Amino acid sequence: QVRLVESGGGSVQAGGSLRLSCAASGYTFTRYCMAWFRQAPEKQREEVAVIESAGNTRYADSVKGRFAISKDNSKSTVYLQMNSLKPEDTAMYYCAADRYCGAFHYWGQGTQVTVTS
Repeated sequence: QVRLVESGGGSVQAGGSLRLSCAASGYTFTRYCMAWFRQAPEKQREEVAVIESAGNTRYADSVKGRFAISKDNSKSTVYLQMNSLKPEDTAMYYCAADRYCGAFHYWGQGTQVTVTS
């Protein structure tokens, strides 16, 4: 079965950096679209970044120029490098996967990111 395990969250001061990792298993990693979402308390879940199987990427406007999504097919792992973090980036971050990028059916358990001012 598909399994996604996130790691790398934590608490950081504004302006700092974190790198999230999502280790995937149970499916052919290279064929799937991968994404990072986040959800802050009392807010809707937001798509943060997506990387297609071919490697094309897209980002939410709120993180463009600060976050970078990448993947290592040999490790079946997707990353989210987060730089210049802001307090408004505070949220639970989730890794997601699916065969197509339109809708994601597989989710990790999430990793908390807290940015203090």
